[in-house]
Amino acid sequence: MKHQQNTQRVIPPSSPGEVITLPPVKVRTRKPALSRKTRAVAERVVPALLGLGLLLIAWELAAINSKGFPTPLSTLDSAMTLFADPFYQDGPNDMGIGWNVLASLQRVAIGFGLAALVGIPLGFMIGRFIFLARMFNPLIALLRPVSPLAWLPIGLLLFQKAEPASSWTIFICSIWPMVINTAEGVRRIPQDYLNVARVLQLSEWTVMRRILFPAVLPAVLTGVRLSIGIAWLVIVAAEMLTGGLGIGFWIWNEWNNLNVENILIAIVIIGVVGLLLEQGLMLIARRFSWQEK
Repeated sequence: MKHQQNTQRVIPPSSPGEVITLPPVKVRTRKPALSRKTRAVAERVVPALLGLGLLLIAWELAAINSKGFPTPLSTLDSAMTLFADPFYQDGPNDMGIGWNVLASLQRVAIGFGLAALVGIPLGFMIGRFIFLARMFNPLIALLRPVSPLAWLPIGLLLFQKAEPASSWTIFICSIWPMVINTAEGVRRIPQDYLNVARVLQLSEWTVMRRILFPAVLPAVLTGVRLSIGIAWLVIVAAEMLTGGLGIGFWIWNEWNNLNVENILIAIVIIGVVGLLLEQGLMLIARRFSWQEK
């Protein structure tokens, strides 16, 4: 805003015919120090940096007070060496960290994909038909709280191999959020929608495809997002027990070699990959939500 330089104040005359005019008053206005966009970015970035700083301080204190615990700088040096060639191959039991992460992601994709193929249609059926809900709800309530590692011996007994057993463990642990969220989304559909479908004499397949699925899609994506987090958590523990190529077995192998720096690096990698998987599904969920609006 421009400065107003010609503003004059006039004092009422003390006697008739007398007018007192004061000199012009300059009015200064402050410009905003930061734009709204810059302020919004700062409000998000500054707290995150403070949290990261506190983590590094706690890490440094733990390294000072504990023998053998690596410092952040020594871990950074190991990370630079590790990521210099993440896809090297020196035999079947000596591969780079990149191959181990890809192997874990492949197992997650298999188990999670099978869980989605079974869980989402099962959730639709449970939410749509009361008889199926009464039949499956007790089973879900019984099996859902079971620890993921409790399912691993069952998979080893059924498949006699570590590779299908890991995917089986991911499948049985990640299916429940998709079933529960999908069924709950179907139950929350307004009854008017179903009444219109009944009046129009639509087939059950048409009701599923044209009415239920678009209305339940946000709930389905919420269940999928929760399931992918569970799947990524389970695979690390399962690979520690079954062995082979994978990030979980790689952590256990580094512990046997007393490479604590590499274990800390693997923890960061697991967190970053899990964050990327969850954020990717959240972007998909928001995109479908915008399309629905």
